Amino acid sequence: MTEPTPKPSLPSIGQPLRRAVSVSTEDLVRAEAPPGGGKLPLVLRPSVPGVDLAAWAEGHREQLTRDLLEHGGILFRGFPLATVEDFERVVRAISGDLLEYKERSSPRHAVAGKVYTSTDYPPDQPIFLHNENSYQNAWPMQIFFFCHTAARRGGETPIADTRRIYERIDPEVRRRFLEKKWMYVRNFGDGFGLPWTTVFQTDDRAAVEAHCEKSGIRAEWKDGNRLRTRAVRPAISEHPYSGEKVWFNHAIFFNVGTLTETLREALLEEFPVEDLPTHTYYGDGTPIEPEVLDHLRACYAAETVSFPWEQGDLLMLDNMLAAHGRGSYEGERKVMVAMSDPKTWADLSEPAGI
Repeated sequence: MTEPTPKPSLPSIGQPLRRAVSVSTEDLVRAEAPPGGGKLPLVLRPSVPGVDLAAWAEGHREQLTRDLLEHGGILFRGFPLATVEDFERVVRAISGDLLEYKERSSPRHAVAGKVYTSTDYPPDQPIFLHNENSYQNAWPMQIFFFCHTAARRGGETPIADTRRIYERIDPEVRRRFLEKKWMYVRNFGDGFGLPWTTVFQTDDRAAVEAHCEKSGIRAEWKDGNRLRTRAVRPAISEHPYSGEKVWFNHAIFFNVGTLTETLREALLEEFPVEDLPTHTYYGDGTPIEPEVLDHLRACYAAETVSFPWEQGDLLMLDNMLAAHGRGSYEGERKVMVAMSDPKTWADLSEPAGI
């Protein structure tokens, strides 16, 4: 893998909170400590009414980049954001072009252009924390969430610092995943989950095979136009800009053991393990031990930060530094998503030990 371009050293995580604005504009935007303590997310609020967040952000890209690398996430709260156009304008001001959602693992639909709904998943079902598209060969470095309508109850987007998750994981477990990596197995066409035509956005088998070969995925066609794919990915990575080790994967998210008990039992009654819609293993194909799964889920839980959405909130995450999920909810909830700054495994350095 190629070596990342050297970057300036970052401030220590333990340093006091810095203001996220320059002296010349400190009267427009103010920084606040994260809700609940800790470092994630940094909160930015307007100090005066009517601040144009897109214009301000465009003039403070370098500052926002540094704050994002330090904290892992930034919550913009209290700015006059009301529409998908407002959201897209801010994202473009910070990150430029938006990314298309490809090789889909969950149902969602485009709201406008390359702005999507968050996962269209039953409101009573929570979504476990994960890093967007970390099972793919390419993923966004930045992901943005915009709260158009907050749920009447629940519906938070919990987040967790993947650097701190990594530090919490038992060194022996880290060593095992560093050596073996993790395998993602997916089955299409058995009546559960997205069809492969939706996931790959084509009904051409040859196009699917070409995509899989390019992306390090093994494709196996089964009878009845069904498809099984396997991909082996790293579980531990070094951040391309800071060099910090991060726990960056979907190994727990896609494991059948992470599902709610009712859904897990229903799937295991319907499918043999090898035909589950999604499941994960160590990279050599051996099962991940239940006690290891429990340990990893506990590490996520210990680092999870959650706060209620407020209408107009915009949350910006470094996708490799912060995992995200979704809480169950009641009432109408509209949270939109946009992604930017693509990276691939070829852009990263191999972690040197644990």
